[in-house]
Amino acid sequence: MDIKLHFQEKGSGEAFIFLHGNGSDSCYFKNQIEYFSRNYHVLALDTRGHGMSPRGSAPFTIQQFSWDLYDFMKTHQISKAVILGFSDGANIAIEFAIKHPHMVKALILNGGNLNTKGIKQTIQIPIEIGYKITKCFAAKSPHAKKNTEMLGLMVNDPNIELDQLSQITAPTLVICGTRDMIKESHTKEIANNIPGAKLVIIKGDHFIANKRPAEFNYEVDAFLTLLSVGFASSNEMVL
Repeated sequence: MDIKLHFQEKGSGEAFIFLHGNGSDSCYFKNQIEYFSRNYHVLALDTRGHGMSPRGSAPFTIQQFSWDLYDFMKTHQISKAVILGFSDGANIAIEFAIKHPHMVKALILNGGNLNTKGIKQTIQIPIEIGYKITKCFAAKSPHAKKNTEMLGLMVNDPNIELDQLSQITAPTLVICGTRDMIKESHTKEIANNIPGAKLVIIKGDHFIANKRPAEFNYEVDAFLTLLSVGFASSNEMVL
């Protein structure tokens, strides 16, 4: 690994890793870090080129970020962890769980997508326009180059095949908002193709963990608590 990822750390016990979304950092999970550190060893990462983590020279892709997560866990001697990913963080978590199923104790996917078709057109079209504009200036402006890379994550990534989801073996919670930027049909497709996954839909937009932390934390905590008594089959609830 060509860089060291910055991370926030709190609590003790089983490792619980948090992966933020595009253009954000670990501070997005301030309400989750405090809540879950009561029972877990929480590690909230800043993805490569985000927050306080350096960009490095490796490719700026979801796949690379999943490799970074693998290196991070190996460096910190974490053999297995609960992993919660939001948005691009969820996409990283999916890639990681497919490649390294033995390293995932449980998986929580919030607002993830398999490809750009999963994003509502009202969101995706402006992103693609912005990407084309910033790309024109990327060679001359460091700021434009950074924006191009960030937007590129939502234009060129992710590229996950639906049948790959069957390789995920960890108990999985798929959680989203009723007004999420990800199409509800796409979110349901993800949940339906991960063996035994549970789907929960909370009233709210894409940023439910930040805007509705009490409801979000409750659902995640309830899911993890159920693991100790045996997680049941796929189930859907709208709250």
